[in-house]
Amino acid sequence: MRGFGRFLIATLCGIVIAAGVHIAAILASPYLAEQDAFAKVQGTLTADKAQIVSAPGGENTWLPRPDPAVAVATCAFDLRNGPMRIAARTGSLPLSFSFHKESGGVFFAVTDRAAVRGELEIVAMTARQLDEARAAEDENDPSRDVRIVAPEQQGFVIVRVAAPSPSLRPQAEDAAKAVSCTAEQDP
Repeated sequence: MRGFGRFLIATLCGIVIAAGVHIAAILASPYLAEQDAFAKVQGTLTADKAQIVSAPGGENTWLPRPDPAVAVATCAFDLRNGPMRIAARTGSLPLSFSFHKESGGVFFAVTDRAAVRGELEIVAMTARQLDEARAAEDENDPSRDVRIVAPEQQGFVIVRVAAPSPSLRPQAEDAAKAVSCTAEQDP
């Protein structure tokens, strides 16, 4: 019986250690990946317009399973040199922005339903930049910018424009490419 008890304890210890290593590997993989989403969109840091990642129809893309009815564009941002303004004119096609951290995960999302007079404009900034912008603004003429605080200095924005019918796919792609991503100077 003693030999069986030792075997059982050794087996249970091995299972616990294996489970711990497995969980640690899963949790660490996003931080250790070399070809994560940010690495793939990092080339858009210097672009003034969003770059198409997946055109409607889902061809010529690195996305694993693209939606054939959605145009997907992206622009990366680096807030070390100042805030980033993302702007789009809305139209008849549904449009959305999702803001992602470099390390992964969405920290803000908005749809065209939040547009004012057909324009959707968001300014991503760090907490320090937000404090500086508030200090520099005129009390009598406050800024109307929608400002969001990014949890990390680098990240990216995914722009999605849905095309409800195949005939609207070119229009959805044009709307996604027309999204402006411009860096602003620190106030």
